[in-house]
Amino acid sequence: MSAEKRRRSSASVPIKNIERELICPICKELFTHPLILPCQHSVCHKCVRELLMLNHEDSFDAGSECSLPGSPRSRVPSPSMERLDRLVRSGGSRGSMSSPGWRRGSVTPRVTAIPCPGCQHDIDLGERGISMLFRNFTLENIVERYRQAARAAVAITCNICKPPQQEATKSCMDCKASFCNECFKLHHPWGTPKAQHEYVGPTTNFRPKVLMCPEHEMEKVNMYCEVCRRPVCHLCKLGGSHANHKVTSMSSAYKILKEKLAKSIHYLISKEDQVRTQITDLEVLINQTEENGQLAERQANKHFEHLFETLQERKSEMLKSIEQSRSRRLDQLKVQVEEYQGMLENSGLVGYAQEVLKETDQSCFVQTAKQLHTRIQKATESLRTFHPASDPCFDEFVLDTSKEETLLKEMCFGGVPDPPLIDLSNSRVYNEASIFWRLSDDHLPTDHHMLEYRRLGGPSKSPSQEDSEDSGAWRTTERVYGPSTVVSDLDPDSLYSFRVRSCRNSMFSPHSPEVTFHTPPAPAFGFLFSDKCGFSTDRLILSKRRDTVESVASMAFLLAAERVQTGSYIGLDYIIGDTGISQGRHYWAFKVEPYSYMVKVGVASDSKLLEWFHNPRDTSSPRYDQDSGHDSGSEDTCYELSQPFTLLTLGMGKLFIPKTSSSSTVSATPGDPGGRVLPMPQRLGVCLDYDASRVFFYDADTMRCLYERQVDCSGTMYPAFGLMGSAKVQLEDFITAKRLTF
Repeated sequence: MSAEKRRRSSASVPIKNIERELICPICKELFTHPLILPCQHSVCHKCVRELLMLNHEDSFDAGSECSLPGSPRSRVPSPSMERLDRLVRSGGSRGSMSSPGWRRGSVTPRVTAIPCPGCQHDIDLGERGISMLFRNFTLENIVERYRQAARAAVAITCNICKPPQQEATKSCMDCKASFCNECFKLHHPWGTPKAQHEYVGPTTNFRPKVLMCPEHEMEKVNMYCEVCRRPVCHLCKLGGSHANHKVTSMSSAYKILKEKLAKSIHYLISKEDQVRTQITDLEVLINQTEENGQLAERQANKHFEHLFETLQERKSEMLKSIEQSRSRRLDQLKVQVEEYQGMLENSGLVGYAQEVLKETDQSCFVQTAKQLHTRIQKATESLRTFHPASDPCFDEFVLDTSKEETLLKEMCFGGVPDPPLIDLSNSRVYNEASIFWRLSDDHLPTDHHMLEYRRLGGPSKSPSQEDSEDSGAWRTTERVYGPSTVVSDLDPDSLYSFRVRSCRNSMFSPHSPEVTFHTPPAPAFGFLFSDKCGFSTDRLILSKRRDTVESVASMAFLLAAERVQTGSYIGLDYIIGDTGISQGRHYWAFKVEPYSYMVKVGVASDSKLLEWFHNPRDTSSPRYDQDSGHDSGSEDTCYELSQPFTLLTLGMGKLFIPKTSSSSTVSATPGDPGGRVLPMPQRLGVCLDYDASRVFFYDADTMRCLYERQVDCSGTMYPAFGLMGSAKVQLEDFITAKRLTF
């Protein structure tokens, strides 16, 4: 295809290929009444207005310091379309198009500075605000032509006809309306001033005939300021803000700018072949990037393998030298041991000397004794000046790898940080999620972290709620500069997935492995252990924060051992929460130490607690309560009646589930006694539904319901705990930090 044909084909359908040039950088939609900012970027009128509204609100939130002119101001991010629409509805009745919330004489200065969404430079609109900006009528016309091309089959109807409306044939630029032939003749009769109105083909874009100065509303713009690069009127030049600026006539500016633009367009069109060549070059670069990336990966693997081989060789050599030194020293010490063993009586040298002393022949004795005496003298001297044959210390073989470790830790490509890991042991999820993560040991300092989360499943919701929350989509928190953050407003009884990544020098690490948490079925209930009602200071130790209680097998426990002979047991020491529940649905979690002998956890009414505390049972039988947790046969009876308390027994690393009844449900297999004894969870959760008169027990890590039962909620219900022997219960920090008011 020749260059001329390509130019004709490109000129025939240009409107369909320029959509990205017609999109507002804020609302990401086609421009609507675009305004030209002083930096020459265009933005929709309502988007500029809402940016001013956002900055105005931020100026109130920032305090008096940020309200001062010229004070530092953080950039306002581009609002989403949803937020803009919400602000338009809430602020549409605030009056003029200038900055909202400003009145003459107001103490708070008017906010007229906004960040340009195109170049991110701060734009000061001055005292007149939006009213000083020109509408970009040229861009409006192009957008209108694009819309007409996109909806060619949709006709513009007459604005005057009664239903059914006829198709419009003309649009009056003075009346700013579209007409069919009959209505146009009716409203523009011959011989009247309306007959002189300017009309064009059917359109929805009406622009004024003459561009008026926004600062002097009655004056036409007839000059162009070369400093501010905007049209001005003669009053602006005479005494306005452009008095000392260089200006030129509008016709001259029109001619110069049009020639420049035409030349630039002609240059680009003439370079179409060059552009296509550069596109081909870019595609080649893409392929080369892929190939070079794979090559770099192979080379990196090769280098690491070489390092591993070198390290392994060096390891073998150094270990071999240690082994040789060890063997040599052991041989020397063993020889020395044998020599000293010879000095013992009836063995070795001493034994041999004793046998020589038995010789009665003088000549034979003298012949043997001389050499023997020399050996004994040496042994005696060695005994007086004892020195080990070798040093058992291997200090010379201590390996200092600190420098090498530092070099290995600093070995990187100079860019991407390592992904962090979410710390499951410290992270907790309730109606709020407290997520902790840790960085790798060889990490470099990072700038910030980004936590992402999404809802995987939970209670069914209406379609409108699902659409509004964009269920399943990842949501990102604000930048986090520490190793943890809190995510609020989580749905109850739902499964959430979390992941985190680090950023350094604008380069993000890969995401951490996803971890899932199940939110409790109800909001977290906050309380502390009560140190007043029924609390036994003799047998229970309460922490200063009142978040941990411990029962110690003390002298009182030992003195009661005589009662065991009669078949009775020592009573439980009860402690309750300092806050009661009289309505709603609530959840709390805690940890029972595995070494605990016996702990009973659950809920009890205020009347039942008064009975327990005012009638102490130091020698109560386990048959007193049907769910004591002992194999006394009391649990073999199913109680259909709802009790004003429910307690679950834990101890010795086990959890004992009471026998099921029609009012209770367990996760174990019915009829299987062994299934009623489960391993003790690391964390146990309790959920009380006061209105439904039901209590649930959960494995707080997996949110698996272990046991549920009907409970009589006729009064105020309290979290209740009973301890026997050595036992310890600790409330979670989130529970102790959240205090609810009823």
